Amino acid sequence: MDATEPSTGTTYVLVDGENIDATLGGSILGRRPRPEERPRWDRLLQFARDHWGQPAVGLFFLAANGELPMSFVQALLSIGYRPIPLAGGASEKVVDIAIQRTMTALLDRDDDVLLVSNDGDFVEGTAALVDGRRRLGVVGFTEFRNHEFTPLVGRGVEPIDLEYDVHAFTARLPRVRIISIEEFDPLEFL
Repeated sequence: MDATEPSTGTTYVLVDGENIDATLGGSILGRRPRPEERPRWDRLLQFARDHWGQPAVGLFFLAANGELPMSFVQALLSIGYRPIPLAGGASEKVVDIAIQRTMTALLDRDDDVLLVSNDGDFVEGTAALVDGRRRLGVVGFTEFRNHEFTPLVGRGVEPIDLEYDVHAFTARLPRVRIISIEEFDPLEFL
């Protein structure tokens, strides 16, 4: 299916918030992100609706070992996400396990999928969803996306940048990226 074709299905947005937060804090900012530096998750959900012209269901996976971050859960609910708080053993990557199980469950459906993570643990699940029936995208930070996703782009998986394509941030992040000469504006560097 072409990304421009209208669909009557649903786009499932699978958010690995821990991965995005860790990349943002550890690799881009070099510190814990302040609230105003975090993604505007409502923009991602709206992007998903607009991008493929169909309803989007946001599933936000959270590791909640010990306590539930109620203010964050309530904020997610208010903007239309389904928070999925998870608990498990100390060595279990509960968010990864849940997203992988969700991807497996989606194999029997025709719905489109946007995976929001840079994590290579989801390459196999994403590859399994490439079937010509659905549209697939991997949303994250291009320069930090696991390189094993690259071959999937040639098979129809759309790479989507959380900052540059989704516009999920209110301020520009301090990222170094390759700039096409058509986009280069010297005033950004002067």
